[in-house]
Amino acid sequence: MDIEATLPPATVDARAARRIYRHRLPVRLMHWINVVCLTVLLMSGLNIFNAHPALYWGRESTFAEPWISFGARNTPDGPVGYTRIAGYEFDTTGVLGLSTSPDSDAAMARAFPWWATIPGGQWLAMARHWHFFFAWIFVINGVLYLLYSIFSKHLKKDLVPTREELRNIGRSIVDHLKFKHPTGAAATRYNVLQSLTYLIVIFGLLPLVVIAGLAMSPRLDAVFTGWVDLLGGRQSARTLHFLAAFGLLLFVVVHVAEVFIAGVWNEMRSMITGWYAVPEDHAKKEAQP
Repeated sequence: MDIEATLPPATVDARAARRIYRHRLPVRLMHWINVVCLTVLLMSGLNIFNAHPALYWGRESTFAEPWISFGARNTPDGPVGYTRIAGYEFDTTGVLGLSTSPDSDAAMARAFPWWATIPGGQWLAMARHWHFFFAWIFVINGVLYLLYSIFSKHLKKDLVPTREELRNIGRSIVDHLKFKHPTGAAATRYNVLQSLTYLIVIFGLLPLVVIAGLAMSPRLDAVFTGWVDLLGGRQSARTLHFLAAFGLLLFVVVHVAEVFIAGVWNEMRSMITGWYAVPEDHAKKEAQP
């Protein structure tokens, strides 16, 4: 959601295409707003989840049969933390289910550790306030980004892959597996995997996480009745919200990893100043008459 890949001739630096203006100011601003919002939403969301660390499918909480749950219990060898998924249990002591407190070395029963949650280790009321506040900023920022992408033609030019790009998706997958990144002119635009990933995030994960989040509100369900059932019920909506959020987390992890692989200084500079240095090996060849 954050790269202005198609570059008109006026934005190319005169120094033999060594530097290009890759990210326009609106894209950079919205990118960093997303960084702050996603960080707060994920960490406050985990704090909220800790209040009831189990997920269900359907309209009601069938407490005896969650499809995933986290917890802790006492054993002859001491307390242990566990993660149970579809009836299969895993020992996750120290990270999930049971972890130490920030104030002491004493183990505490909580789904996610204190360092993964804000504000504080366990503060449900304030976590909800943080979550709702930043959720609306995130939604407004997302709508503005979508409008900008449509009217600036960024969506059509950069995000929608061509038929030729789709035919070469196999080559793109192999290049990524070999950690081979484009250079020269190819480095100034999206590859097909990037385009498809951003489309899935923008039109799949983001609407799902917002709609499923709204479906957990009894007030909205009372005003507009029946629509929550389209998601399978309130508990199914909570599960979908959780899964979509972790889908976004996976996207962020891969995105950050790609930044480090491609060159963290060059990528960060381009997202702060807008200017991106084209990799020299191909840029030199392109500069020759």
